[in-house]
Amino acid sequence: MDERTTVTEYLRLGARFGRLDPRILHGYTGDGRLLSEVYSEPPPVARELAAQARRLRGLVRSGDLPTRRGEFLLGQLTALDCLGRMMAGARPSFGARLRACFQLDAAVGDPEPYERAHAELDAILPGTGSLSRRMAAFRERDRVPRRVLPACVRALSAALRERSREVLGLPGGESVDYRFVPDPRVGGLHRYLGDGRSRVSVGLTAPHRAGNLPRLVAHESYPGHHVQHCRQRFPQRAPERAVVLAQTPECVVAEGLAEQGLDAVVGSGWGGWARRVLSGTLRFPHAELAERVDRALRKLSRARGDAAVMLHEHGRSRERVCAYLRHWLLLDETRATALVELLSDPTAGAHAVVCSEGERLVASRITGDDVVETARDYLRLLEEPHVPRTVRATHAATAGDHTVE
Repeated sequence: MDERTTVTEYLRLGARFGRLDPRILHGYTGDGRLLSEVYSEPPPVARELAAQARRLRGLVRSGDLPTRRGEFLLGQLTALDCLGRMMAGARPSFGARLRACFQLDAAVGDPEPYERAHAELDAILPGTGSLSRRMAAFRERDRVPRRVLPACVRALSAALRERSREVLGLPGGESVDYRFVPDPRVGGLHRYLGDGRSRVSVGLTAPHRAGNLPRLVAHESYPGHHVQHCRQRFPQRAPERAVVLAQTPECVVAEGLAEQGLDAVVGSGWGGWARRVLSGTLRFPHAELAERVDRALRKLSRARGDAAVMLHEHGRSRERVCAYLRHWLLLDETRATALVELLSDPTAGAHAVVCSEGERLVASRITGDDVVETARDYLRLLEEPHVPRTVRATHAATAGDHTVE
């Protein structure tokens, strides 16, 4: 089977999975005729889709695709094989699912970085009393009033769009439509609509903070998920990227890139930048402090993935996991309990691991000293087909270790 046929069969398989479960097909930017043909076929059967993924994986292994593209397809097809078997009734362990679908291990993080992050927060948070009490006071001070949230989001989006255009470049005709929904489960949620258009839903009742809002808008829109999909409209170098599939290794890199988006287009000093952007809508006098707090809190983000692993792989009680989250994330009982409830769903738990590990993975490859160099590294990961295995291999080669895992 030649390269073009192999890629076409992969696109068909991805579309078939999307037909079986629309939540899996996050986006398609290829030839519309292929989708029409897939939707005119008999209804797909999960067990048969898994077998198709295994067969196509064998063809990729025996083919002559360039290494990075071949590794991308092998990772995606391994995940689709696992997903197909799960849809047919298989119940792999949480750790096995992480390895097959995301090329990640089910491991709890080393507490030492968390302790250092707590020390940083202890040094910078004002006030008296315990660290958790001062963190709660800061979060309350940092809260964005519901009445100005839409204006704040749109102001940040417009400014990030201009920054993304300057440092990364944007295709013509792209746009993002924001919707504000009264769903407490929604912080920010991106959906690509096709033809360079996206819809981002922002939860009105979620506890948004001024110090977190720039990163959330960057994550969902510019230069995060919206820009990722827009650039995949032109997949000349890697046509297999015309289909975007949830619960696959590509999601790890995509989430990592989205989380690093603010650093890529604004960089250090984004606190002062955000204060200026929001000046007509929201008073943000503590912007520089908020940036320092954000830097420390991001070192604790892996604790959410830890909690998922503890619940689903180690069988820890909800009470014990809740205490873990309260301690490391400095949450009150209500918020920690709500987070445990969310993470108790295995898919949500896996997503928590994907987000934290994706950020760590991408950060290891974005090493520029200024916005220009950071944007260069970001763009390279954005435009090339990558899964965690290839990002790790590239990082090892750059560091002087040329062995591939």
